[in-house]
Amino acid sequence: MADPSSYRPKPGEIPDSPGVYKFRDEHRRVIYVGKAKNLRQRVANYFQDLANLHPRTRTMVTTATSVEWTVVSTEVEALQLEYSWIKEFDPRFNVKYRDDKSYPYLAVTLNEEFPRVQVMRGAKKKGVRYFGPYGHAWAIRETVDLMLRVFPVRTCSAGVFKNAERTGRPCLLGYIGKCSAPCVGRVTPEEHRELAEDFCAFMAGRTGTYIRRLEKDMAQAAEEMEYERAARLRDDAGALKRAMEKSAVVLADATDADLIAVAEDELEAALQIFHVRGGRVRGQRGWVTDKVEAVDTSGLVEHALQQLYGEERGDAVPKEVLVPALPEDPDAVAQWLTDRRGSQVSLRIPQRGDKKDLMATVQRNAQQALGLHKTKRASDLTTRSRALEEIAEALGLDAAPLRVECYDISHLQGDDVVASMVVFEDGLARKSEYRRFQIKGFEGQDDVRSMHEVIGRRFKRYLQEKERTGEGDEQHASDAPATEAAPSTVGPAPGSPETAEGPSTVGPVPGVPEAAGGPGALEGPAAPAGLTGPTAPEGPAATGPVPAPPLAPASPDDATGPREEDGRPKRFAYPPQLVVVDGGQPQVAAAQRALDELGIHDIAVCGLAKRLEEVWLPDDDDPVVLPRSSEGLYLLQRIRDEAHRFAITYQRAKRAKRIRSSPLDDVSGLGETRKQALIKHFGSVKKLRQATIDQICEVPGIGRRTAESVAAALAATAPAAPAVNTATGEIIEEDDGDSS
Repeated sequence: MADPSSYRPKPGEIPDSPGVYKFRDEHRRVIYVGKAKNLRQRVANYFQDLANLHPRTRTMVTTATSVEWTVVSTEVEALQLEYSWIKEFDPRFNVKYRDDKSYPYLAVTLNEEFPRVQVMRGAKKKGVRYFGPYGHAWAIRETVDLMLRVFPVRTCSAGVFKNAERTGRPCLLGYIGKCSAPCVGRVTPEEHRELAEDFCAFMAGRTGTYIRRLEKDMAQAAEEMEYERAARLRDDAGALKRAMEKSAVVLADATDADLIAVAEDELEAALQIFHVRGGRVRGQRGWVTDKVEAVDTSGLVEHALQQLYGEERGDAVPKEVLVPALPEDPDAVAQWLTDRRGSQVSLRIPQRGDKKDLMATVQRNAQQALGLHKTKRASDLTTRSRALEEIAEALGLDAAPLRVECYDISHLQGDDVVASMVVFEDGLARKSEYRRFQIKGFEGQDDVRSMHEVIGRRFKRYLQEKERTGEGDEQHASDAPATEAAPSTVGPAPGSPETAEGPSTVGPVPGVPEAAGGPGALEGPAAPAGLTGPTAPEGPAATGPVPAPPLAPASPDDATGPREEDGRPKRFAYPPQLVVVDGGQPQVAAAQRALDELGIHDIAVCGLAKRLEEVWLPDDDDPVVLPRSSEGLYLLQRIRDEAHRFAITYQRAKRAKRIRSSPLDDVSGLGETRKQALIKHFGSVKKLRQATIDQICEVPGIGRRTAESVAAALAATAPAAPAVNTATGEIIEEDDGDSS
């Protein structure tokens, strides 16, 4: 526990301008981000007597070891920068709303040549128009089925579309009139896009125009005695009306508004949002959050607005936002929303009439959501706490292990040997911290040696991160000579040089082989990009003013590529309280030996053996046997099984990739498209190997230099002699199929 007075800024250091501040912990991780009209007044409030602080604020300031700030020009810029930093750093003490379900949206892919209508979940994509969210996917499909009579937009997947193009025959929807069949040229791309835009306009609430047009055309067809066409138009208008009836009219026509309600207690808060477009409720969402900071209803509303509209632009931000309480600075928030929409946005509390009545309905939904969430979670919190306490007691730990890392080795008869690392924090999986390793230091099957290598590489990285951030020097500052000044915890001395660090690399661990791609190399999507990229400069003590980053919100690409010196989540910077290995006494001994070689003695190690589910400790001849009904044993089993799942998934992917490999993969500059063109032209790798360079040059897109490279690569991999089936004596011909 840190003493806030040890890093309190000196009087007069903090400006009285608008700005954003952030607290960091001992590992340089950003743990809290806040904004203020007056930085001096706001930051000073955190350094008063601890007894006067809210319990959550007291926990935050005693966890932090430094504070820094950035000055901005206006309060709107402060709001935008605060949102960007919360998105970027994911601070543990900031309120973060989490969806209580993955809501489906009705999406129109306007970014494609032939837009498609479909159900989508998850992160929103650029160029796609979204409507919703809806409570159930079937509700979207019912609405789409009704509207396809009038707006026959494509709904098929890319594979079905390409197959119809190839065969010249549309799918069933094309035959029954619920698709305009652009795949076979019944409509031009421009006509199909116009249909998709009309579909979007209707879904956006401009319904009256299309219904009146259909009724007018129906009357005209009846006058001209085209009764079949009139009947079809009548049915089309009825379908649109039934689609409209699925969302009840709640406000006056043409009202576009989002209504936000909050239900809260001392520990948690639930938030409900009704999306009203064209006077009808078009979607509903619910969020739940832990109140990890001292925040009132207005603060919860402000956090909700940031997370709800922080990535939105244009019509996705409604003209009107109705809330139960205004944020601390409503004008700045309203201006921020206006900037994102591009036109005026009204932010207010409904006082009377239909909007107040609808807000009461939203509030009741929020209350019910909070009650349901607390009922579900009460037992879960109790169970997880009891499980961690049982593990601590069984292993003789001083405190419950809040961060647990588990390692598993996976291979197939000694080939494609890989390892996994999974992380559980407070008894819950932290999937963004999962890591995968290749074992390349030796060939064959040796789980014990593999475990030693992986543990050594992981904690070698931890020590290097610790050294880079100066934590190792700070821990030994008390041993320094009296004449040497310890590093400042307030800010860099005037004129002191700042270091700029280059690519994040790791030196070899003594006695531990390196993996391909460099020491500590990771592979796959579980290893976010940016590990070996350049990092931003940072001063010797990161307390005090820092340069303001761009005010635009962090992009999704930025979120997946952490920049360690900026305080984003690091790969190996945070040590666990407990390391669990999948295996028995040999694997545990190997893991402990790796830690001892690195001089790490404050991390507990145990192993969970599969056969009898025994827990093994280093240097103990007998295992610890937990009761079968133990919550601690159940949690360890879950962690071990998750590590096994993660490892075997990676191992299977590597094996499948190796099996699918082709000699053409090694040809420099030969991409997938030209590889497929070669195979399609010659029929197989065998026939391609027999072709001359001039014959290879006949393939479109293949030049002479590329043809020479292809011929050389295939010649180098040609079999020396035909294979022989030893049972029958027959010669096994080379596979004549598609080898790419």
